[in-house]
Amino acid sequence: MNSQSKMAIIVIAVVIPLAAFAVYGTDSARISETVDDSKLKVISSFYPLHEFSQNIGQDRIDATLLIPIGVEPHDWEPTIKDVQQMQSSNLIIINGIGFENWVDKLEENNFSGTIVDTSNGILIETHEEEHEEHEEHEEHEEHEEHEEEIIDTHDHSLGDPHIWLNPVLAKTQVQNIANAFSNSDPENRDFYQTNAAAYMKQLDSLDSKIRTELSSCTNDFIAFHDAFSYFADEYGLTQHTILSSTDPHGGVSARTLEKVISEARELNIKIIFSEEAVNQKTSEIIANEIGGKVLTLSPLEVVEDGTYISKMNDNLENLKEALC
Repeated sequence: MNSQSKMAIIVIAVVIPLAAFAVYGTDSARISETVDDSKLKVISSFYPLHEFSQNIGQDRIDATLLIPIGVEPHDWEPTIKDVQQMQSSNLIIINGIGFENWVDKLEENNFSGTIVDTSNGILIETHEEEHEEHEEHEEHEEHEEHEEEIIDTHDHSLGDPHIWLNPVLAKTQVQNIANAFSNSDPENRDFYQTNAAAYMKQLDSLDSKIRTELSSCTNDFIAFHDAFSYFADEYGLTQHTILSSTDPHGGVSARTLEKVISEARELNIKIIFSEEAVNQKTSEIIANEIGGKVLTLSPLEVVEDGTYISKMNDNLENLKEALC
C-alpha cells in the first residue's frame, strides 16, 4: 500500500462520518390515506412494513408511514406530534427485535391500541460472540493508535433485526400483519387473508428467482454493515462487513480498513458494497485499493423510490455482478 493510500485511510478513520444524510424534521409529511373512521387506522414504523400493510389492507385500512421516506430508522425518535398520531391509531406495525427503540415508551404511556410485532415466530440470530471479539479488538486499537472505536448508539442486543431482507422471513411478517388485521376487523378477515396470500406468492417468486440466479455463483461478499445475515444464510452466501455492527453508524479505524482490504484480496473480491444512507467514501477507499468498484446493496431502510420487490431485485442484480 503506498503512502498516499495509507494517509487516505487514516483521514477516513478520523474525519468521515458514516451517516451522510441529515435527519430532517420528523414532523414532515407522512404517506397516509384520507382518514375514514370506519377503517382500521394502521401506522407502520418504516417502509417495508408500510408496503406489506398496504398490500394486505388496501382500501379497507387507513395506512400511515411513521418514519418519513429518506430518514434512517436507526436515527429516528418520535416527536410529540408523532406520539399523538400513534395514540389515535388502532394498530402500530413494528419490525421488533429492538429495531424500534421508542416502542417501550409508547407502551409506558398506556397506548390503547395493538402493537403488532412482525418478528413473532421467527428464529432470531444473535452475534454476541462476534461483537464481543470486535469490541476487544477495537479497544486494543484505541490503546495502540488512539483511534476512534466503533460506537453503537442503539440497543440491538436482542439480536439482528434485519429479517425483512430475507423474503422467506418477510412472508412471516406479512402473515403476522394479516392476522392482526383479521383479529381487529373480523368482518374483513377473508379480504385480508386473501390479499396476504397473493402478496406472499410474489415473495415466493422473488425467493425462487434469487435462489436460482445465485445458485452457481461464488458466495463471499462484503456489505457495508451487518444487515444481510438472514439473506446470506437463506441463499448459501457468506457475508463479510466493513462495520460488524447491525447499525450502520459508527467510526471505522485504519486497521479495520486494512483488514477488509486484505480480506478482499484474499477472497478475490472486486466489488465493495455501500448503502444509500452512508457516505460511500469508505467503500471507495477499499475498492480503489483492490482495483475494484462500489455498488449499492440496499438494506431497504431508506427507500426513496421503488417497491420492496423492485429494490430486492436491484440487490439481486448487484449481487450477480459481484458473485457471478
